[in-house]
Amino acid sequence: MSRHRDTLAGAPARASQRPAPKQREGREALRRPRRRLRRLTKWTLSVGLLVTALAFGAQWTLHQSFLRVQHVTFVGLRHESSSAVLAASGLASHPAMIDVNGATVKSNLSSFTWINAVTVTKHWPNTVVVSVHESVAVAVAYTAKHVLEFVDDTGRELGPAPLTENLPTLQYLHPTGPTWPYARAGKGAAYVASQLPRAFSSQVSVISENAQGDVTLQMSTPVSFILGPATNLHAKFVAIASVIAHSTLVPGDVVDVTVPDELAVTPPTTS
Repeated sequence: MSRHRDTLAGAPARASQRPAPKQREGREALRRPRRRLRRLTKWTLSVGLLVTALAFGAQWTLHQSFLRVQHVTFVGLRHESSSAVLAASGLASHPAMIDVNGATVKSNLSSFTWINAVTVTKHWPNTVVVSVHESVAVAVAYTAKHVLEFVDDTGRELGPAPLTENLPTLQYLHPTGPTWPYARAGKGAAYVASQLPRAFSSQVSVISENAQGDVTLQMSTPVSFILGPATNLHAKFVAIASVIAHSTLVPGDVVDVTVPDELAVTPPTTS
């Protein structure tokens, strides 16, 4: 009888040691996010290791010898030595194709006066084509040491020119010193040379500019045309072409086309 009572009395005590259903659900709810977080961490770690391995593998492959520059072709290079340009470009050292950069090649070639712009094209696995856009010589001019140089439209000297070159010769009438004037004070003469029309460009022998910026064309006839400032050139050139075509000029005539609609012809002075 007493044992039965003890059993009955102890039963509630043992039952009270088991978690209630709500407690079990709460603990399980706490465990689930932790398990998901562990699985997510393992997955992220695995993906990161895989991506890193692929990146290292790709870099290793791209820097192998069969993907290095083996052939270089220059297009449009006429005035500079191809061997000198190749050496300066940085491509002669056979860099990896993936490392070839057009801006870097252009920077490496900036010291060559004739090279104005560069376009680099890659032909995988190992060929690079460098398209060179050279400056255009529009005139010639003498340096302070009396060396004839080619000149581009900006007045920059490009390199030695032969004495027989059939381009207009620039003159700065009042040089301030031994420095090259055509990229600064005398740049109007170079600009005019770059704008000469085909109608009479072959007849222009000298383009001079004075300290005030007034430009004069001396023709091979010889007749001179005073342009004044290097502005409104189209109208001035039309006036010159009209005078050449419809007027009778004699050697030594000076035609002022500073104002194209009001031409003034000064005959040569006689002693």
